[in-house]
Amino acid sequence: MTERKTLTFALMDAPYESARTTTALRLIDIATKRGYAVNVFAYEGAVMLPFNRQQPHPNAVHGRNVEEENHLLTKDVVAALMKAAERNGGKLDWVNCGLCVDERGAGEAIEGVRRGSPADFWKLAEASDNTLVIGTR
Repeated sequence: MTERKTLTFALMDAPYESARTTTALRLIDIATKRGYAVNVFAYEGAVMLPFNRQQPHPNAVHGRNVEEENHLLTKDVVAALMKAAERNGGKLDWVNCGLCVDERGAGEAIEGVRRGSPADFWKLAEASDNTLVIGTR
């Protein structure tokens, strides 16, 4: 039996701000479906990705109500990634930078997200087979 690979991602962009976040979530999705051990260190605006108080909204410009708009919430994406990892024999350890959480008032994350510090990123990266930092620029 081969040893499970561990991948670490560092994310910095807030939800809906750039395609970098979408790309990162797609890469994490692939890794969780393959049963990898995945670590995510959310820094800066990325701590808002699993923010539990996100809410869907209507789109008056397009004349759609909440149900018709069917707005994707990143907290739901993160929760689905955690379930996919578990279902496929892997794990997803999502760590929000505590300093960044405090600065943004993002303390209410979904279940399974833990608070950490930049030192945690160092530890995660050091213990990983590969690390990808998706910076803001």
